[in-house]
Formats: sequence, structure tokens, C-alpha cells
Amino acid sequence: MSPNENEPDVQGARPTEAELSERRSRLARALEEKTTQAESRKNVSSSGTGQGFAQAMKLSTEFVAGVLVGAVIGWLIDKGFGTSPWGLIVFLLLGFVAGVLNVLRSAGLIAEQQDRTRDG
Repeated sequence: MSPNENEPDVQGARPTEAELSERRSRLARALEEKTTQAESRKNVSSSGTGQGFAQAMKLSTEFVAGVLVGAVIGWLIDKGFGTSPWGLIVFLLLGFVAGVLNVLRSAGLIAEQQDRTRDG
């Protein structure tokens, strides 16, 4: 429990007006620091969330594009050569693999082709 300003403190003497003023100014400074820290954390977290969402959209688009391109190529091969449904099945699976590879490259989990070449 905090002592009342009008009651004597532990030593039996009441705080002076100067001491109370000093406490009030210290409290105001501490509150201002806490408020600015909270605002800076809020700004950082909101920009981090936006960047995370953008990265997730990029990765999902990479994957879906690979699968769709594989499906379209397989469908065109089936229409052209009359090999239904095998062209669609094979190229849909190849599109899935290509989509996974694109996601891994975009996420930086595997190296690009030119990064794998050895020196000399």
C-alpha cells in the first residue's frame, strides 16, 4: 500500500513540497519513456507483420503458379496428342515439384543455380 501524501512517512516526517514535486517529475519522465518505448515497439511489430504477410503471399504465389503452369502444359499435351489423362497427371506432378523448388529458392533454403558453381 502506498502512503497517503497527508500522512507521515515511515520516519514520521511528512514529505516536503519539493520532494513531492521531484517525485511527480520523475514519474512523468518514467511514464513518457514507457510510452515512447511502447509506441516504437508497436511501429516495429506492425511493419514486421506486413513484411511477413508479403513474404507469405510471395511464397504461396510461387507455389500456385508452378502447379498451374504444369497443369496447363499437361492439359495442352493431352489435347494435342490425345494421351488423356497421362499428360495432365505427369505435368501436374512436375508443376508441383517446380512450385516446391521455387518456394525453397525464394525462402533462401536452397542456393540458386549460379551460386552452386565452383571456382576454377
